[in-house]
Amino acid sequence: MPRYRFGPYTLSPARRLLLRDGREVPLIPRYLDLLLVLVETRRQAVDRSRIFDRVWNDVVVSDGALTQAVRTLRRALGDDPRQPRFIRTVSRHGYQFIFAPVTEEDDGAPLPAPAPAPGQEEEAPAPGMAELAGRLLAAEAEEDSRDAAEALHAAGTAAALVALAGHPGEARARAWMREARWEVPGAGPVPILSGPAPAATLLHLVRLRARRAARLAGRRWGAAAAGGALAGIAAGLVEGALFLLLEPSRPAHQPVIYATIGALVGGIGAAGVGAGLSAAEALTRAHRRAGLMVAGALGGWAVGGVANLCGRWTLEGVFGGSLAGVGGAAEGLALGAGAGLGYALATTPLAGGGMAAPRGRARWRAVILAGLGCAGAAVLITLAGGNLGGASLDLLVRPVGEAPLGLAPLGRLLGESPPALRTHLLQGGFEGLLFGTGLAAGLTRRPARGIT
Repeated sequence: MPRYRFGPYTLSPARRLLLRDGREVPLIPRYLDLLLVLVETRRQAVDRSRIFDRVWNDVVVSDGALTQAVRTLRRALGDDPRQPRFIRTVSRHGYQFIFAPVTEEDDGAPLPAPAPAPGQEEEAPAPGMAELAGRLLAAEAEEDSRDAAEALHAAGTAAALVALAGHPGEARARAWMREARWEVPGAGPVPILSGPAPAATLLHLVRLRARRAARLAGRRWGAAAAGGALAGIAAGLVEGALFLLLEPSRPAHQPVIYATIGALVGGIGAAGVGAGLSAAEALTRAHRRAGLMVAGALGGWAVGGVANLCGRWTLEGVFGGSLAGVGGAAEGLALGAGAGLGYALATTPLAGGGMAAPRGRARWRAVILAGLGCAGAAVLITLAGGNLGGASLDLLVRPVGEAPLGLAPLGRLLGESPPALRTHLLQGGFEGLLFGTGLAAGLTRRPARGIT
């Protein structure tokens, strides 16, 4: 494995270090990976999609994450984007490392000895801190605010917070400090609830993340809804085929009817839960797992409640029937919490932000755990007296007698007539398992290119 030397810098892939005159330049791991990609492929410009696949191969992020990473690398290298010496922006394409010469050497050799520490007069932390704090308080553009916040972290988080204290705009500045701490190695904590003006600071932080999260979460929400609809189709086809096998007198097109109902119920349910999970993953970092559970539960609760209300109005207003006992908000809340728990356990917190997009076995693990989480929630719902899709449908058609869409064949197979607890447990667990797997499969689907 080669080591790269360019100017005063040494880049060691084996030790994962960037040195300047033998002294380490702190970089978060993904930014170090980006620099390695650019240096390794320095003879050509690297397009953005290839960078995303190499550096953010397990996470979905916006194009702004790459822009931010390049800006941080330039600051670490002392580079000027207007007259670049190291990293050139290739318009509408990507980036290229342009410094020459770059010397390759064996990375197993000893690292260069550190140069003498700079003199005390070069450090001057106090004047720099005050100047940076003023820049952050006065900044209007997002890029300027982020740059100033990162520089303050690099100078010392605790001292920066003291420098910001009591000034107009402190709440917004603290929100930027909280957001930027993920991008600076060694950055200290930025408390919100225990800090000054917690409500205003939290509001600014939510706004910061919401602006960037809207486009990122929107696409994931759509994929989750599609995954839930496909899972509903699969469940409907399997159940319809099974009932047709148990009772051949049923209409031959019954699997199609079940698949259509499954697509509608699964798609709507996954849209609500997926929206909650996408928003939580885009907005929360420090408490990601709790955020996923709560947001998934709220999304399921909202869509379940609305669907039940609209169904009640339709059934009672048009047909004079009743939706008593049919699943709604409570069932949606439990399923959403189960999906959030399974997904959170399967995907690790992302220090650099973005949304998890595991591949291979890691993706299968997320799909399976989310499915098991929903299956467990479905079992608990049934034991508590609630009803999911198939059981709710059975309640609706049971007054008709031997209705062609009821669970009577499965009930008779399990020794229950009419269908009761065992039937509902089996059917509900199966529905929950497929719903969770479809939702997670859609949620973790990685776009072909980085989101713009």
